[in-house]
Amino acid sequence: MKAKKTGKWVFFAIFAIILALTYTAFFGVENYYGDTRQLYFKGAQDIRWGIDIRGGVEAVFSPDIKSDDISDSDMASAKAIIETRLVNNNITDYEVYSDSDNHQIIVRFPWSAEETDFDPAEAVAELGETALLTFCEGTTQDKVLLEGKHVESAEPGVLQDGSYVVNLKFTSDGTSKFTAATQANLNKTISIWMDDVMISSPTVQSVITGGEAYIDGMANAEEAEDLANKINAGALPFTLTVDDSKLQIISPTLGSDALRVMVIAGSIAFGVICLLMILRYRLLGAIASIALLGQVGVMIACISGYFSGISSFTLTIPGIAGIILSIGVGVDANVIAAERIREEFANGKTIDGAIAAGYKNSISAIIDGNVTIIIVSAVLMGAFGTDGIFHTILSPIMSLFGTAITGSIYSFGYTLIVGVISNLLLGVVCSRLMVKSISRFKFFRKAAFYGGVRNAE
Repeated sequence: MKAKKTGKWVFFAIFAIILALTYTAFFGVENYYGDTRQLYFKGAQDIRWGIDIRGGVEAVFSPDIKSDDISDSDMASAKAIIETRLVNNNITDYEVYSDSDNHQIIVRFPWSAEETDFDPAEAVAELGETALLTFCEGTTQDKVLLEGKHVESAEPGVLQDGSYVVNLKFTSDGTSKFTAATQANLNKTISIWMDDVMISSPTVQSVITGGEAYIDGMANAEEAEDLANKINAGALPFTLTVDDSKLQIISPTLGSDALRVMVIAGSIAFGVICLLMILRYRLLGAIASIALLGQVGVMIACISGYFSGISSFTLTIPGIAGIILSIGVGVDANVIAAERIREEFANGKTIDGAIAAGYKNSISAIIDGNVTIIIVSAVLMGAFGTDGIFHTILSPIMSLFGTAITGSIYSFGYTLIVGVISNLLLGVVCSRLMVKSISRFKFFRKAAFYGGVRNAE
């Protein structure tokens, strides 16, 4: 059966999508109504930079209970929960140290991208909250029916009327307790508390047996997400207080000036690479450069929070290294394909035959290399993160080695896996479609455009 030819319009469609995505990923899409900023798509300016690039804050937390009542396991639990809260807020570049002798936890984390008037006291306040979720009978905390430990997961959501909620899924034990609680309090109030603050007080309309419920009363999506993150992270074994006199502003090791120089140097290097590829592989090099530009755009989009449902990611120096390495992998993929096409021309193939055979013969080598890197990246994210599918898969194994949460390594794994996956999409799939599409134009029906030595049709 003869393969269906790729339409001429495919090249222009993909090219336009890549240009639009890359432009909006770098500059974002926003509008202003007076002084109000309406953000549609985040850009590179919304990236949250790590401590090593932008600086941050250092806080010293101390338990608000007597030292004799604090065990080493309590300190380890508090440290792990703070780490989880940081990661849940997409802060992956952090340092958390536990001083069991002095019963202190030292935390360092970067500023937010949008923070221009930085308030360190406000920034660390929610990290030390106990975040103890309780379901109580009536509108007081006199009789506790369920606690946060009975909640398996929490996710922000939106009801049909547009109000924001937090959807809860109970554990098996929590399901039975919640069923009994709703049955005993039918047509009565069950209040929901976070520490000493009542956040909702619904009236039980029916017995709930499905093991699911929701908390309403959220003012906006950010408040719902914040509450869900606190519930998922768990409650601290004690409230942590911060000595404001010990709050410190951390200066960046790289700095904004060095970052600008690095961006300029990276842009020049990218341009030189594209020029060399065009000189070496001609039309194939030009299309490879377009695919690389799209790959960079996708990576920036995944880091800045451009795509709906993907929050802004903390970009650190190791994370930048992951971007550079993945671009190198993208160049390698395009070089392999271009060299295979040149070899097919040397074997006497026509333009269509050389392109088809070249991509077919190069795909296994490209996929093998990319899949290997994806596996390594997944292991890094699973081993050095606190959430996500990779952590879920690897947590039974990694639990044997104790807690291992390192933001810099997690950041490196994230940018690397995003870059390699975007390379498979753009450097393999889109490049192939663009080459096949543009080769249908009469002007480009010359072997010389593809590295051939004869005028094959």
